[in-house]
Amino acid sequence: MKIEHIAMYVNDLETTKDFFIKYFDAKSNNGYHNKTTNFKSYFLTFEGGARLEIMNKPSMIDVEKDTARTGYIHIAFSVGSKEKVDDLTDRLKADGYDVISGPRTTGDGYYESCIIGIEGNQVEITI
Repeated sequence: MKIEHIAMYVNDLETTKDFFIKYFDAKSNNGYHNKTTNFKSYFLTFEGGARLEIMNKPSMIDVEKDTARTGYIHIAFSVGSKEKVDDLTDRLKADGYDVISGPRTTGDGYYESCIIGIEGNQVEITI
């Protein structure tokens, strides 16, 4: 068994799509639009086959995203080396994203950093 994809609602589909393409080398499909419900989505595919569905529809509820809450908390990307973790973290920081931890080696042995990415969602960058 494998996870087929993860999905997240976002306010701005195009900006979110561009974020994952720019920083995490995502490949996007052409998108989907249900004209009856005005639901819109893209499937983003990453190296290794992982997929993220980003979605939008009218009348979504946008709540504060505290980093210490129940539920899904972050999406983690393996970039292959400490140097790549450092470089991508520096790039995101230079582009105005908040680095909330790291880069560092955690108590359980991960070398990682965490940023607050698109629309306040946490993204972990690891080897």
